[in-house]
Amino acid sequence: MMNDPERRRLVREARRRKAEGAVYRRRRLLALVAVVVAAGLVVAAVAAIRHSGGGGEVTIDAGSAKTVTIPEGYDRKQIAEIAKQTGLRGDYLKASESFKGFDPAKYGAEGPESLEGFLFPATYELPRRPTVEDLVARQLDAFEQNISQVNLGYARSKNLTTYDVVIIASMIEREVQVPKERALVAAVIYNRLHAGMPLQIDATVRYASGNFTEPISPSELEINSPYNTYTNSGLPPGPIGNPGLDSIEAAAHPAQEPYLYYVVKPNTCGEHTFATTEAEFSRAKAAYDEARAANGGNAPTPANCP
Repeated sequence: MMNDPERRRLVREARRRKAEGAVYRRRRLLALVAVVVAAGLVVAAVAAIRHSGGGGEVTIDAGSAKTVTIPEGYDRKQIAEIAKQTGLRGDYLKASESFKGFDPAKYGAEGPESLEGFLFPATYELPRRPTVEDLVARQLDAFEQNISQVNLGYARSKNLTTYDVVIIASMIEREVQVPKERALVAAVIYNRLHAGMPLQIDATVRYASGNFTEPISPSELEINSPYNTYTNSGLPPGPIGNPGLDSIEAAAHPAQEPYLYYVVKPNTCGEHTFATTEAEFSRAKAAYDEARAANGGNAPTPANCP
């Protein structure tokens, strides 16, 4: 049988253990809350993932369910086909005519027919049940982020607007297959503009005619379109596609070369011969025509080209 002092000691010990148990339970509860909060922060971080596209960053939504890739140089019609194949809801061509909150005039485009040129090419993560508006919004955000990286000082010294640079970049994107030639083709365009010569860019004729695969016919070179740079001097009225950052950089910083012409080199994967005089150009063109004739009228291009 316990005496009173012993009984009181045991009671005090029981109370101490009970108090310690309560503290332990509170600590476990706080730890659990901390884990939940941390998990919430991770989810929030995922919601703010930043996706790199052609040099810029685009904020995407959490829980994305669709990925869509827009190649550099594609025009609105080509992107619309990708949007359709990807299962985006809505009419991409209509959605990309204009967009609330985006002002083309900010970049020197006064009343353009559409947002052609501003629809930045990249790979985008879209939310569940995406719409074409979701894609257009991300493309315009990416354009704004990327164009802000480009130093346009030289172009402005030549009285060119940001929109003019985008137009030039869109032609470069369509004409160039060898990256190192971007700035050289830009030089040809700048030099021809300065000399008052028609640009004679085949890609603009293809844009006007819709012929992107077959050889350009003599009648197509005469097509009645403001995008025909054989029959019209100066820049076309708008971009002929949506260029990536590398082509925009080249359009803003052309090579300091006197070239006025370029012709595809026979038996290469899109390389060009650049020329300053008409005589040099004629010789290079004759070599190409001869190689094409020897190839049965087909482009003299190696079969292993990418």
